[in-house]
Amino acid sequence: MRETKDSRPQPEPRSAYRVFRTIGTRWADNDVYGHVNNVVYYSWFDTAVNAHLIEQGALDIHAGSTIGLVIETQCNYFEPLAFPENVEAGIRVSKLGASSVRYEVGLFAQGAAQTAARGHFIHVYVDRETRRPAPLPEKLRTLLETLQ
Repeated sequence: MRETKDSRPQPEPRSAYRVFRTIGTRWADNDVYGHVNNVVYYSWFDTAVNAHLIEQGALDIHAGSTIGLVIETQCNYFEPLAFPENVEAGIRVSKLGASSVRYEVGLFAQGAAQTAARGHFIHVYVDRETRRPAPLPEKLRTLLETLQ
């Protein structure tokens, strides 16, 4: 993550991310202050990453033997986003372990050069039945390596 000398997180450019997904805002996303409420950003992180994994055939949320559980999440906000904007979520992987992955997501107003917000979440992949950590399936690991 890019930070200044005083360790405050800073916006990042599009070039810092490997793939992008467009997400439409909804009327209900705005709060009384006229911008998207902070909790919605976390939903966008989950939506962008999981949709990409599903579309690439690396995650089967209904029948797969391995599922990802979030164990940590964080977000920094730089500029407001609001309905009816489209948001472009940039995705990258910063750490890939035996059963865990740290996803970093940058949220951009459509066409913007810098992130309006950026953050991360960590998935630990577990066996669907036992909920115990499990090695990343090979297809998933291969896809995640392309996002590093």
